[in-house]
Amino acid sequence: MAPTPGILYVTMQPRDSLPLAQFHDWYNNEHGPNRLRLSFCRNGFRYRASDISSSQAASETHPEWMAIYDIDDMDYLTQDVYTRLRKEPVQSQRERDTMKHIKVDRRFYDFLEEWRDENEYQTGEYIPKELEDVRNEGKGNVMIHVGFTLHPGQDKEEELEKWYTEEHVPLLMKVPGWRRTRRFVTSHLDLQDGKPKEFIALHEYAPENGLGGPEFQVATSTPRTNEIYTSVVQEKRRRVYNLYYTFSPIPRDLTSLSDPSTTATTSPDALTTTTPSHTSPTISSFLTAPDGAHIPYTLTGNPSPHAPLLILIPSILTLPTIWDPFITHFTALTHNTYRILTYTPRTYTAPHVSPTFPTHLDKLGHDPLVLADYMRARTFYLVGVSLGGATALNLALKMDNRIAGFVACDTNSVAPVGNAKAWGERIAQAEEEGAVDESGEGIVGGRLAEATVRRWFAEASFADAEVAGRIEEVKQMVKGNNLEGFKEGVQALYKYNLSGGMGLYKGKGGLLAGAEDGILPETMRGMAQDYGVELRVVEGAGHLPMVERPREVAEFVARVFG
Repeated sequence: MAPTPGILYVTMQPRDSLPLAQFHDWYNNEHGPNRLRLSFCRNGFRYRASDISSSQAASETHPEWMAIYDIDDMDYLTQDVYTRLRKEPVQSQRERDTMKHIKVDRRFYDFLEEWRDENEYQTGEYIPKELEDVRNEGKGNVMIHVGFTLHPGQDKEEELEKWYTEEHVPLLMKVPGWRRTRRFVTSHLDLQDGKPKEFIALHEYAPENGLGGPEFQVATSTPRTNEIYTSVVQEKRRRVYNLYYTFSPIPRDLTSLSDPSTTATTSPDALTTTTPSHTSPTISSFLTAPDGAHIPYTLTGNPSPHAPLLILIPSILTLPTIWDPFITHFTALTHNTYRILTYTPRTYTAPHVSPTFPTHLDKLGHDPLVLADYMRARTFYLVGVSLGGATALNLALKMDNRIAGFVACDTNSVAPVGNAKAWGERIAQAEEEGAVDESGEGIVGGRLAEATVRRWFAEASFADAEVAGRIEEVKQMVKGNNLEGFKEGVQALYKYNLSGGMGLYKGKGGLLAGAEDGILPETMRGMAQDYGVELRVVEGAGHLPMVERPREVAEFVARVFG
């Protein structure tokens, strides 16, 4: 059976007993993302009514908030993959408690037809269907909802359709700012439950538009329009909305978490936590990459959704917490200007795909790119170290329209000739030890972990109690790295060449190296000359300067991006 596309259309009116920030936090960081993670839920948008006035205030019969989700096949909405979201154990206690304070009207509509401004659509000015495309982010959208119930008779439905096709929409297309019109009818799912048939039209306009102007008056006051409203339409309902928030498959709303009325939460599966703070709220959750890989991430920093986004990429064998001391200093130095996102690279966990599809820099670079898309960031900043540094450099060279600035730390522009042999020997050492975690999965183990930290850090750092504590944390990270993930990840280091091409990059860039990281400082001097960017060599640091000298690294990054 062919799929039936349509929309899930929900209006909500929170009661006075629910603080607005709590309502937004729940909706943006839990309810919406859980639905966007479903494969058949193409996108989701929240709208706020602009037709609220002193004469018609927001109420349960005239709600202020609306959400719309495009669904590829409406029949999924009756299946467990969707209905389980509203039942224990998947549904959280927070959602159950929150819903008690909201008047909800949930409706299903099947798709009928669509008209759109092809010029604006093709140029990327307005791309409503593609969540991953952020070119229209921040440009706004006005939606007019018009709903009809009709007088009895199949001929009435045919007359309504002909009026839209032959006259009404062609005239609306002439209204300045018109973008798209879509028509829907009460879904076969709701009709089965005995709900009356309703036809709705959703008209979308740019924020600056001709609504109420002469073209609009012509489109809505023709003799045929008056006849339709008299002989065909039994009842008409009209609402006007402004785009308020674009849902994402991952929670990203720090703004609501900066309000003192919000509370810390943990999802039933413990994979998502939120921590409110007036200055630096935090969300920890996960991304399911297009190939199915599970990528945990943490977002913190400036609560504004318009704050610049900085993504930090760790080295192979380490976790994103290597950046914690750097984040503390960088946030203070930049007066909490940035949203800061860290994530666990796929090389740390068991590989999702077969090793017959080897890991390479482009594949690793896709994860921060998708994260930035889901954060609705058209441009973003990158700092990476070692393999993370090569990943950042590769993205800067190939995606300069997205990368506002980068710093690559302790990395090469070309894979050293002996890389495959050196990493092969390390893999053999880990395999020989045969260490496993509590679930029986193979891990890198203590022998390679000890050898790695001795190679990575300056000898004097082990005598510094504070730094030595951080080194021990890194050692445990290396020890616990999934062995198969490590084996796949190092393939990205075997063969790559990023020399040249930097002259095309127009953003801000810099290179950084620990003074005691072997020959890398000298190698990176040549890279800095080739790329025309500044190199900072950090004294008293080895391969991970952000662990040993986080303030110096933060000062350099702040200067490069400032």
